[in-house]
Amino acid sequence: MRFFDYRDGALYAEDVPLAVIAEAVGTPVYVYSRATLEHHYKVFKAALGDLKVHICYAVKANTNRAVIATLAALGAGADTVSEGEIRRALHAGVPADGIVFAGVGKTDAELAYAISVGVRQINIESASELARISRLASAQGKVQKVCIRVNPDVGAGGHAKITTGKADNKFGVSFDLAEALYAEANELTGVEPVGLSVHIGSQIIDFTPMEQAYRKLVACVGRLRARGLTVTRLDLGGGLAATYDETVSGPDLVAYGAMVRNVVGDLDIELEFEPGRMIAANAGVLLTRAIVTKDNGGKAFLVVDAAMNDLIRPALYEAYHQMLPVRQAVDHDNLAPLDVVGPVCETGDTFAEQRPMPAIGEGDLIAFMSTGAYGFAMASTYNSRPLAAEVMVSGDQWQVVRPRQTYEEMFGMETLPDWLGPQAEKA
Repeated sequence: MRFFDYRDGALYAEDVPLAVIAEAVGTPVYVYSRATLEHHYKVFKAALGDLKVHICYAVKANTNRAVIATLAALGAGADTVSEGEIRRALHAGVPADGIVFAGVGKTDAELAYAISVGVRQINIESASELARISRLASAQGKVQKVCIRVNPDVGAGGHAKITTGKADNKFGVSFDLAEALYAEANELTGVEPVGLSVHIGSQIIDFTPMEQAYRKLVACVGRLRARGLTVTRLDLGGGLAATYDETVSGPDLVAYGAMVRNVVGDLDIELEFEPGRMIAANAGVLLTRAIVTKDNGGKAFLVVDAAMNDLIRPALYEAYHQMLPVRQAVDHDNLAPLDVVGPVCETGDTFAEQRPMPAIGEGDLIAFMSTGAYGFAMASTYNSRPLAAEVMVSGDQWQVVRPRQTYEEMFGMETLPDWLGPQAEKA
C-alpha cells in the first residue's frame, strides 16, 4: 500500500499536492510518506503475531535519518553494514542494543566502534572476523554478542546481483564451518555466541527458498544444542519483495508469518528480521520535470531533469519503476511508446524504453514511483550533478529532511595541490 494518489486530477503524497513540493523545492526531489512507512512496518509486525521478534530496519535501503527515526518511534531497531550506518541509526534515536552490525568486510576500526557503543550483535562472516572481534572486544574489556552468518546454498531474488545465499556468493560460511566457529566462539574471551544468521537475497515473493534456508538453520540449531551449546537467537534476515508493478501482487505477509511459525515455532528462540525494501520502497517517489521532447531514429524521447546519478536502479538492475504524470492526463487511455531518459552523457542513462505513456510536454512533472528504497541511498554526484533534495510528508504537513546539495558543498572538500599555485585556485 502507498499513500500517493490522484485527487481532482493532481497527484498527492498523503494530503500534500506533489506539485506544491516541486514548486517550492525544485526537481529532482525525493518525497517520502510517513504514513506508508508506518503502515508497512505495522503490517509486517502484525504478520509475525506472538513470536518473540526483534525487527531491525535495513538502513541501507534508505539512510535518511527522518526515515530511520520514524521507524524507531514504532520500536524498530536497525540492521547496519558500516560504521556510518551505525552512527546514522544512533543519531536517529535507535538505541545501541537495537542495532545489528552485518556485512562481509568489516574493518578493525568499524568493529572497534561497534563494540565500543555496545551494539546488539555482530554477524560474523569468516573465521578471521571471529578472531578479530574477540581480540578487539577483549582489548576494551567487553564481551560482544555474535551470530554466525550461514550460507545455506539457497539462492533467491529478483536479479543475480541481489542473490546472496548461494554457495559461490561472497556471503556467510558453510554449515560445517559455522558449527566449528560457534564452538570456537564459545571458548574465546571477548565474544559470546548467541545464534545464527541467514539472508538469501532480495525481492522474494515465493517463500519456498526461504523455508528451505530456515529449515537448514533449525537443523543446525539442533546440532549445536545437542553439543551442549546455547543458541538463543535466529536472525532470519530480510528479502521480502516490494511491489514496483501495480499489476503484480506482492508477498503474502500473513502466509510468510505462518511459514515462519511452522518452521521455527517450537524452538523457543528469539527471532530477528531485517526488512528494508518492503518497508521503504513504496514510501517514496522521485519527482522530476520534463526538459526536452524529441524524436530520433523513429523513437520518441522524453529527457527529464533526473538522471542515473539520482536513481541508478534502472541502469544497474534493469529495474522497472512506474511513472505517473503529476497532472493526470485528460486522455489517460491514449498512450504512446516513449523512451524516458536523463541528461547524463551515457546511453545507459535510461529509465524506460518504449514505455506506453500519456502525452507529456516540456515542463510537465512526472513521479517515478516506488523509489523510497535504493533511490537516494545509491545516488552520486556523477557529471558533477548535486544530490537531490529529500522531503518527508506527514498528513497535510511536509518538510525538507535533506536540502539539495549546493555546488559549493560539492566542491568544498576538494583542494588543489600547492604546486598548481594560487592562480589555479581562482580558476
